[in-house]
Amino acid sequence: MGPRLVYVVSGHGSKLGHKQEDAIAALLTQRNIDEAARATGISVKTLLRWQKLPEFKAAYRAARRETFSQALARLQQAASPAVTTLLKMMLDPNAPAASRVRAAHSVLEHASKAMEIDDIEERIAELERIAAAAKAKNF
Repeated sequence: MGPRLVYVVSGHGSKLGHKQEDAIAALLTQRNIDEAARATGISVKTLLRWQKLPEFKAAYRAARRETFSQALARLQQAASPAVTTLLKMMLDPNAPAASRVRAAHSVLEHASKAMEIDDIEERIAELERIAAAAKAKNF
């Protein structure tokens, strides 16, 4: 097994055992529970039992969240070249018309979603300011 994943579950103060850490790593890298159990050297029954433990669940959730966060970071790094590719395709007079239209549609769709997200973030920030002012006024 590769490097150990060590998580201290907040409020519990206890670390998972090495086998449980290995099981979490295996759950993240193997195709299914059977393979994860086999890679860890435990039975499927044991792994299923561990998955019901609050400490194990919390550590597994944290590991999944971290793995997903790393994947999102990779996607964000690829965003600029992806936009460049879309724009090149959209503006390429030698590209098939259908491809240029799909690229243009994708650019517009993503720009629209980005505008919606900006609007929502602005609204949330304003609501948070109003809530903080109201809270301060009541104290």
